[in-house]
Amino acid sequence: MEVNIDDFINQVQNQDFSKATVTFSDLMDTKVSDALEQEKISMADQIFNGAEAEEESTDDEDMDDISDEELEAAAAEVEAEESEEEEEED
Repeated sequence: MEVNIDDFINQVQNQDFSKATVTFSDLMDTKVSDALEQEKISMADQIFNGAEAEEESTDDEDMDDISDEELEAAAAEVEAEESEEEEEED
């Protein structure tokens, strides 16, 4: 099954956090797997073809301006909402 970011967004908007958690996990697993595969290719190129290592960017261009506190607050909010949903189901 292909994981789609639109599915994740719709699940969050519909406050279906239990499904959104699974979808987010699948999205991240795919991203990490892809990144690892690219790193394996790069390492093999360096070892077997003598390619030079690429310098890693130290810029935070890809990072949003979200503080750790904001990220932790958002995670706590999601956990609280999930707890409320579980209590309502019981």
